[in-house]
Amino acid sequence: MKPNRRQIFTVGAAAAVTVAVSTETASAATASTSATDNFDGFAATATTTTGPYGSGVLGSWANGTRAISTTAQIHRVLDTDGVFMFGDSISVQDGKSLATRLLGRDGSQMAVNNWSSRPTSGAVDALQQWAAAYGLPRRVLMASGSNDIFDPPKFAAQLDRAMSIVGRNRTVYWVNIQAVRKSVGATMQLADQRNSSWLNMQMYDAQERYSNLRIIRWAEWLWVKPYRLLNYLRDGVHPSVPLGQDARNELIVQSLTAR
Repeated sequence: MKPNRRQIFTVGAAAAVTVAVSTETASAATASTSATDNFDGFAATATTTTGPYGSGVLGSWANGTRAISTTAQIHRVLDTDGVFMFGDSISVQDGKSLATRLLGRDGSQMAVNNWSSRPTSGAVDALQQWAAAYGLPRRVLMASGSNDIFDPPKFAAQLDRAMSIVGRNRTVYWVNIQAVRKSVGATMQLADQRNSSWLNMQMYDAQERYSNLRIIRWAEWLWVKPYRLLNYLRDGVHPSVPLGQDARNELIVQSLTAR
């Protein structure tokens, strides 16, 4: 059932407060990034300038770390009815583990195009490039959106563009967003959560328009039990390893393999 807007904002705000007021010492598995680290590889201005939506300004992602499958792997995935994945730094971190889990679950192979700090516009550009060069498999996984908290209004158009590229005869699986950086102050954390919820609402609105869009509810899974925000995210955005990584990847695999 689609959450209503009041539920999304109310629970989301509570999630942000939970992160903001926590003084719990993190374990090695859930340690926060240091003050000098940048969320998802962003330029430092992302944490010092509020920007028009309160979360900061997206820095350049051109030199971000990336994980992109070879042409040979792309063709293997197409030949075996596997999955194409387009993601950001969360997927750079978790993609290999996810591919292993999916292969063990139903034998599906995965080809990835994951790039740290990349907003959804860049992920959809990559989707368009692969669609033109190779074609697309029956299942496409979009794990993008955390980097859109800096400019939420642009997200809906990119989601529509992705659905247009994929068409009606394939299924798009989209992981929703929980991004509240531990490295910034409480005011900016509240903006992060507000913008994450705004992005998620755009996903749910799109689901009303596209019967072949499946939302993987990572944010709701975290909100159900507030301690998960501390234990399953290492910095408020990226899953802890292995606890958060395993949990998020399992949600994705369950959705990809559901009949």
